[in-house]
Amino acid sequence: MVWVTQVVFYGAPWLVWNGRQAVLFDFAGSRFFVLGLVLHPQDLIYLAGLLILAALTLFFFTAIAGRLWCGYSCPQTVYTEIFLWLERHSEGDRLARMRLDGAVWGLEKITRKSGKQVLWIGVSLITGLTFVGYFTPIRDLIRELVLLSFSPWEWFWVLFYASATYGNAGYLREEFCKHMCPYSRIQSALTDMDSMVIAYDAERGESRGSRPRTADPKALGLGDCIDCALCVQVCPTGIDIRNGLQNECIACAACIDVCDEVMSKMDYPKGLIRYSSGNGMAEKLTKGQMLKRVWRPRVWAYGALLLVGSGILITSLSMRRGFTVDVIKDRGVMAREVGNGDIENVYRLQIMNGLEHEQTYTTSVHGMPGLSMATNTALTVAATGIGSLTVRLTLSSINAQRLRGQVSPIVFDVQTKTPGKNMLIEERSTFVIPR
Repeated sequence: MVWVTQVVFYGAPWLVWNGRQAVLFDFAGSRFFVLGLVLHPQDLIYLAGLLILAALTLFFFTAIAGRLWCGYSCPQTVYTEIFLWLERHSEGDRLARMRLDGAVWGLEKITRKSGKQVLWIGVSLITGLTFVGYFTPIRDLIRELVLLSFSPWEWFWVLFYASATYGNAGYLREEFCKHMCPYSRIQSALTDMDSMVIAYDAERGESRGSRPRTADPKALGLGDCIDCALCVQVCPTGIDIRNGLQNECIACAACIDVCDEVMSKMDYPKGLIRYSSGNGMAEKLTKGQMLKRVWRPRVWAYGALLLVGSGILITSLSMRRGFTVDVIKDRGVMAREVGNGDIENVYRLQIMNGLEHEQTYTTSVHGMPGLSMATNTALTVAATGIGSLTVRLTLSSINAQRLRGQVSPIVFDVQTKTPGKNMLIEERSTFVIPR
């Protein structure tokens, strides 16, 4: 999962789609590119939908198998794992690091310590640069880096994100999970006794105690746990899983791995610490029986909501037109009399082209007899651009006489032609006739 998440994070800004960066959030141009989608600020409803689906996905998998997100995919876990890997390769394993920390300062200690810091800072800066590359085209950003011509905001965000990565993954690590992340506090509301979690088999393991490898634990009145405390030592949050599931457990399964190694060395069966459920432990259920209990009402409910929400979002995106229209009425002069008693209202049509090629839009209006458009009805908008068209509507004096003092509904029809189909948007507004 470290490889998968980092290939996606570092690789996505370098993907090219239709000659531009495939994933780019261009705040300066008020455009957001996600593969073939071109979104404008008015389309942020889709972002809200994605966040809701992300929350439902988290609830769904937490109900099934606990904190999988925390243990395998959370950036805090992933970058901590990367930093630990760099630390092991520069300073050695845990015992070697303890000896190094206790040694007097010399060339070897300075070299190893400084080498680790260089690696950490390098990864942090690359991470910060990649993060900003989602908002400024990554190729332009690299050229600016070579020329040291970053804007103040680019300097700020590169260094801020790099500092956050360095501090969180290098020093805070699981302290962030224990004291700052809210997920650990709500996981108990998302799981139940049939959720698959990391559990210690107390019936098999107790009473715990040390013994020779060749000793018979039953003759000594002992269980399979030799009380080596390695499960506590490898736990990144420092809990003892033998005391039961706790909020601090991030489901990294390090305790399972080390306990299985110890069981193998003692010629005991593996699985003293394993993935199981509360009911699975209490009722001695088989794996098949526990898997059957996975599909229970709360899981079905989360799954159904996730399926419906995904369907709505996909359907909405597939039916989305290639442009949007906003009608803004002239607030300076709501209505005015011109010519021979004709009434004129002025509007501004703002058209956002969501396609990646230039489009020409034509405008017409209906809804009132005697209403005419006195300006050019066509507007050409650049690819993924925003264009503005001023529209003057005139109502003949004959039709205006019987509508004095009224506000009448009208409809603007804005349409464009694309290969294979015509796209039409009807946008409602009002026409004001003064007394």
